[in-house]
Amino acid sequence: MTQQQALGTLNGCELLGGLAPEQIEALERRCTWRRFKNGEQVLDRNSDSRDVFFVVEGEVQIVNYSASGREIAYATVKTGGYFGELAAIDGEPRSASAVAQGACVLAQVSPSVFMDFVGESPSVGQRVMKRLARIIRTCDERIMDLSTLGAVQRVYLELLRLAEEDPVTQGAWVIYPMPTQSNIAARASTTRETVARVISQLAQEELVKKKGKSLYLWDRDALAIRAEKMSPNEPQAR
Repeated sequence: MTQQQALGTLNGCELLGGLAPEQIEALERRCTWRRFKNGEQVLDRNSDSRDVFFVVEGEVQIVNYSASGREIAYATVKTGGYFGELAAIDGEPRSASAVAQGACVLAQVSPSVFMDFVGESPSVGQRVMKRLARIIRTCDERIMDLSTLGAVQRVYLELLRLAEEDPVTQGAWVIYPMPTQSNIAARASTTRETVARVISQLAQEELVKKKGKSLYLWDRDALAIRAEKMSPNEPQAR
């Protein structure tokens, strides 16, 4: 049994959807397959690596750090996703670091192999371009949030972004699994204490309820209205 066969397959990768099995298998043979433990650093933004990573199993958090050392979370790449393509495309240094969230299996490929593969597969190239467009739009939204919203509003909006319709309870929305308060703080560019205070206040007002690994939003519309109507000049924790 090869290393790749023992660790998984790229069949579930969103970037490769619709490709012939032999195309995927050819890429798999050119990958380095690796396991990572929870909290283990996958790559550092200061590294010389320009490789692309496919998440075969688990999740990876894309993060950066402010001058004061505060963690800023850019995105979570889940099973079937990929990351690292920016450095592979332009050859410039990494824009962020990556940390395993739980046990992960990743397939790593060199920038030359990745670029050759993209060039040979028009559908893959189109998906890469659409993903880059999404990254730009997301960055624009975050810049606007940081420029115009207070910390409490940013926490509200992050909860709204994370929530999905509950398949069991009609009208309810749920965040599952609920990220840690530190993780939400990193996403919202604030402190863990602010996140804890916001969630505690929402729970007292019965707008949310924590149950196991889930956080239920009983009235998503009310939370959205609250986030929009708060005055930007209202004193808020940072």
